[in-house]
Parts: sequence; C-alpha cells; structure tokens
Amino acid sequence: MLIQLVSIQVLPGHRDRFIEAFRINWEGARTEPRNLRFDLLCDPDDENSFTVYEIFADLDALKAHGQTAHYRRCIEMITPITTGQRSKRYYQPVLVEPAPPAGRATGPSS
Repeated sequence: MLIQLVSIQVLPGHRDRFIEAFRINWEGARTEPRNLRFDLLCDPDDENSFTVYEIFADLDALKAHGQTAHYRRCIEMITPITTGQRSKRYYQPVLVEPAPPAGRATGPSS
C-alpha cells in the first residue's frame, strides 16, 4: 500500500472552479480498481489551500492513475488557477484502519 499527500494552493477567486475541475479526478480515481481512497481536503484556515489524500494498492497503481484521462484533464484545468507549486509526500502505512462500509460516516464531512 502507498499513501500520497499532495498540497495544492489555489489562486484567490478560483476556489469553486478548482473544486469543479478536481471533481473530475476525484470521481474517476474512485473507479480505479487499485485506488483504495481518494479525498480532497481543505485547510479550515485557508479556503484556497488543499491537500489530496490518496491511497493506492502500490506504486504501479499510482503510476497508472497518472496516465488516466480524468487525471490528465484535471491537471489541464487546474494548472492555470493554481500557484504551480505542488508538494508531494509519500508514506507507507503502519497502523491504518480500513474505510468504514458505505453509508457509515466516522466524523464530520463538511
């Protein structure tokens, strides 16, 4: 299993457009068989600062994600409305709980 965190800073005034564009990637990634989790998170203190939390089965699954049409379309759409500085960090899980069954939330979602 491989976890990737990506930090993205959106230019002021483009937050809603960013979320619309990123939804394409989010929806597509969730259909990939070796994508285990894909979340877009927003910093509560900065509405233009986002983190993407992704869990893939392995490095090959992450590489395959980067070749998908939904990923490429999202990047094309968000590149002009972000600062261009995306930091990526990779992690190996140690103590990770599986996602709850569909329909069972574990905390606030908004």
